[in-house]
Amino acid sequence: MADLYLLGFILVSITTLVALCGVVSKRRKVNGIVSSTGTDSLKSVPTIDGECRSTDACDADVIIVGAGVAGAALAHTLGKDGRRVHVIERDLSEPDRIVGELLQPGGYLKLIELGLEDCVEEIDAQQVFGYAIFKDGKHTRLSYPLENFHQDVSGRSFHNGRFIQRMREKAASLPNVRLEQGVVTSLLEEKGTIRGVQYKTKEGHQMTSFAPLTIVCDGCFSNLRRSLCNPKVEVPSCFVGLVLENCYLPYSNHGHVILADPSPILFYPISSTEVRCLVDVPGQKVPSIANGEMANHLKTVVAPQVPPEIYDSFVAAIGKGNIRTMPNRSMPASPYPTPGALLMGDAFNMRHPLTGGGMTVALSDIVVIRDLLKPLRDLNDAPTLCKYLESFYTLRKPVASTINTLAGALYKVFCASPDQARKEMRQACFDYLSLGGAFSAGPISLLSGLNPRPLSLVLHFFAVAIYGVGRLLLPFPSPKRIWIGARLISGASGIIFPIIKAEGVRQMFFPVTVPAYYRRAPPVK
Repeated sequence: MADLYLLGFILVSITTLVALCGVVSKRRKVNGIVSSTGTDSLKSVPTIDGECRSTDACDADVIIVGAGVAGAALAHTLGKDGRRVHVIERDLSEPDRIVGELLQPGGYLKLIELGLEDCVEEIDAQQVFGYAIFKDGKHTRLSYPLENFHQDVSGRSFHNGRFIQRMREKAASLPNVRLEQGVVTSLLEEKGTIRGVQYKTKEGHQMTSFAPLTIVCDGCFSNLRRSLCNPKVEVPSCFVGLVLENCYLPYSNHGHVILADPSPILFYPISSTEVRCLVDVPGQKVPSIANGEMANHLKTVVAPQVPPEIYDSFVAAIGKGNIRTMPNRSMPASPYPTPGALLMGDAFNMRHPLTGGGMTVALSDIVVIRDLLKPLRDLNDAPTLCKYLESFYTLRKPVASTINTLAGALYKVFCASPDQARKEMRQACFDYLSLGGAFSAGPISLLSGLNPRPLSLVLHFFAVAIYGVGRLLLPFPSPKRIWIGARLISGASGIIFPIIKAEGVRQMFFPVTVPAYYRRAPPVK
């Protein structure tokens, strides 16, 4: 009995300590914009009669920093709702990237909801109906569960730059959206509230722009995010990108994932004549392209693991020499609620691009923000607006946390490992998906963004682990197999639980218990 009392005392003490730490942390985050982030990305701004005035004649309701997928889509969405929007983008020429080229069906549905579905037209975008997974000479096809949707609903793959330019054009076509090329150098702050931005124009002139709300969408290399969040960026690997021309994939209109050693290789169409190849290289260092090490690595290590149907096109692409690399970043959302400012897109939250979920998360976030802002006529009460918009961080969780967790967990499972338990988990995942029916439809609906349910993700993840243990123990268990099975379960827990912890257990699984979930729009004055 004494032991029970002692245990209870310890648990209460720990709970109290955690609660106190949470209160202190929250206060620091609220005040972080002034106390802990006094960097070059923040500058104080003088006021005139308590109000900020723009130095030019173009006052705006919202300033958007960045016109990538998130920024351009957000500009069109808010502009269509009647907001005066000023978009400042570093470079308005067509981007040339090797990621952001695959939009999942869930993301396409969000595109329709935002009225932007025509942005995938006239850019030679290809429909994507699922994935094919290859491992050790075997392969299985996973189709998106699209039976209950219109025939036009599917994934889309395309040149990222063409897609972005289409959205920029659509945003700029609205009379109340001003799209300008310039580099935002700092956020303008007054008494803890962001009032606008300072930026340098294309011609090199220093300018300021003021608005009640500034939304930062300046991408994965954001130089402003430190003022608005606690960035914990990880770089688990790099992608090496190639374009294969006139290549015929084993499964047309499907993404292809090769479970290679040491990590996955992706193939998917980006036009009617081109296939994108992304070779994942673990770590932050890649072989040198300049001295030929990369080409040699691709020919000797990667090419032998590519399906025979793709081999010749893959080797030919290496020979052309247009090899590019990009680090794969992962960063959980950890915002400082800041009056007058909001983070979105890759500046706010990133996940491994293996599952192609980044644009789906961004477009889903825009739908949430649109719905939150729609009933508001006046955005000038920054503290009240900030408190109201805290609900955004909870309302976005079902979609964002499902896709983020799946991306991180699947990448770790798909990477080769000398550890026997990890090998068994990898094989179990391939065999589980090959079973078909609910065993493949469930995971692929999570990956596609059509079923954003975190609990379903966790159930399927551990179903794979249990399936792997079952394979080990049948028909005759042995002490060695039992030990590997135990380590398989332990390893699976070690993969998914840290990701869930970073996403936030309460917001992820119990969002209705978060007070911000019930925030209502401030009354119209």
